[in-house]
Amino acid sequence: MPTVAHDVLGVIGNTPMVELHKVVPAGAARVLAKLEFANPTGSMKDRMAKAAIEGAEAAGRLRPGGTVVEYTAGTTGISLALVCAVKGYKLEIVFSDAFSDEKRRMMEGFGAHITDVTSDGKKITAALIKAMIAKAAELSQRPGHWYCDQLNNLDASAGYQPLGEEIWAQTGGRVDAFVHAVGTAHAIHGATHALWAHRPGIRIVAVEPAESAVLSGGPTGSHQIEGIGIGFLPPLWQPARVNEIQTVSTADAKAMTRRLASEEGLFAGTSSGANVVAAIRIAERLGAGATVVTILCDSGLRYLSTDVYRHP
Repeated sequence: MPTVAHDVLGVIGNTPMVELHKVVPAGAARVLAKLEFANPTGSMKDRMAKAAIEGAEAAGRLRPGGTVVEYTAGTTGISLALVCAVKGYKLEIVFSDAFSDEKRRMMEGFGAHITDVTSDGKKITAALIKAMIAKAAELSQRPGHWYCDQLNNLDASAGYQPLGEEIWAQTGGRVDAFVHAVGTAHAIHGATHALWAHRPGIRIVAVEPAESAVLSGGPTGSHQIEGIGIGFLPPLWQPARVNEIQTVSTADAKAMTRRLASEEGLFAGTSSGANVVAAIRIAERLGAGATVVTILCDSGLRYLSTDVYRHP
């Protein structure tokens, strides 16, 4: 039996992995999904929130009684709210009506204060994200406030290196491709750092919304895959650390998210559906005998107010 953790932060990570069956076509490679919704808040972002705050503490940027400031589509905000609640920090969040109401309620439940930036018809666009960033930067100028600034936070990427180590250990080193969607790019880069240290030949595949395929050189646009596709190149994006980019439409991501629930019993968010769509493409290309690993980023429970699980 595992030991008792000192607090909830001690149970972040070491999430389970399962093989997908019904959504994967015959003859394709094995597709394994890392269940990041098994983290305390139901999201992989718990990893980066803990790493970012502990990095700021170690560097003296965040002191006892301080206030953390961040812009977020909600998932990072929820994870920061958890860590702040445990460690005793206040949290100022910049959010928007473009994202699910469950995320808002969870952040408030953990004690966060929210400032809203209104969207254009609930569309996720580069203009919206940049307006949120600007507001967070403004709030961070207050005394005793520390700006997490997830897009530019190097500690966040380091927080995902254990994710790659877990994937390597759980597969017994049998992983041919790693597929993951890009928001800040921290998760894909952090996991890749660990995986390539073991075997540089592992194929790394980034995923982005087809409607805003800026990593692929396309124009910025609006989409509804929460948590990814910020509409401009993430400041710490490293194209040399991925082998290819797959684009997935909002409609295809939502359809796969529903299939994961109804056929595999895996209740996840839309970015998870996008990951699986892309992972299946790679699995079909590699064929039987290979192993493709992807991430189910967060729980579907925080998307019940959206149309993801509203069947026609």
